[in-house]
Amino acid sequence: MTRTQGLFDAGNVRLQSGRTFRNMKLSYATYGTLNAARDNVILYPTSYGAQHQEVEFMVGPGAALDTDRYFVIIVDLFGNGLSSSPSNTPWPDTGDRYPHVTVFDAVHVQRRMLRELWGIERIALVYGWSMGAMQAYHWAALFPEAVPKAAILCGAARCAPHNRVFIEGIEAALKADPAWIDGAFREVPRRGLRAMGRIYAGWALSQDFYRAEEWRKLGATSLEDYVITFWEGHFSRRDASDLLAQFWTWKHGDISANEQFDGDFAAALTAIRARVLLMPGDRDLYFRVADNQNELRHLGSASLVEIPSIWGHRAGHPANQPDDRAFIERHVRELLEA
Repeated sequence: MTRTQGLFDAGNVRLQSGRTFRNMKLSYATYGTLNAARDNVILYPTSYGAQHQEVEFMVGPGAALDTDRYFVIIVDLFGNGLSSSPSNTPWPDTGDRYPHVTVFDAVHVQRRMLRELWGIERIALVYGWSMGAMQAYHWAALFPEAVPKAAILCGAARCAPHNRVFIEGIEAALKADPAWIDGAFREVPRRGLRAMGRIYAGWALSQDFYRAEEWRKLGATSLEDYVITFWEGHFSRRDASDLLAQFWTWKHGDISANEQFDGDFAAALTAIRARVLLMPGDRDLYFRVADNQNELRHLGSASLVEIPSIWGHRAGHPANQPDDRAFIERHVRELLEA
């Protein structure tokens, strides 16, 4: 499998907020070969806190995101530590001075990158899980002529109020660390990051996951071992300012929050021409099936297939779940072949 990695220099980008993000950089990785028509492209935006190497397990020869047939581009969302983020932006005392980047801003830079680096005007599929799904929805609404198919896994077209409450609870835990002073982290907030991991562990997976002690299949020797190793450990490796930056992007995610749709959510959904596959997790605690059901009413060509999984939100990221992965891949293949 051909794999390349790069950094697109977007230059000075005027954001929705009116701020200018200077020397903005977009990280990406590509897999497979672009055909002569430049139309065998699958775009795969990363999810919250993830970097491309952590999601590329879904890509490869014979997979649904098949590199024997498609040129797959994974784009790193701003704030993930690879694309422009507080942790790699050379401004002193970044804190609240870091320019807020919306999903609208992000997908417009992604669109520029595809055009300028490869001359790509139309893609075969945009595929995303969680915050990646939110970006996929933005692509379908904002660039309908470029997106014939979209796979939305455990995600929604805008951040729901309950989802926002979840995010703000974690933000509060991070900022409760003594390292948060005057709007910035003055050192690594170790207690805050551990608290974030514990809160996330209760939301990302279902009650059934814990009741069945499914964590034992991951090699954990106890519930406490699982939470410390897989959740506290995961977030403790991240930069806290990056995590806050992406939370801001997530909270303000809304396909209609722009001049194109002027807040008309139904109109934004109606503008989508793509064949859309909505795949919520049946036990996801924050991207709910009901959100996708409400969206479905306004989509011209769409189907909703629930992922039957005790893995909750993480059903859509089947790194350790062969049954979930097989279920997802079967339906994504059907979408690509339709």
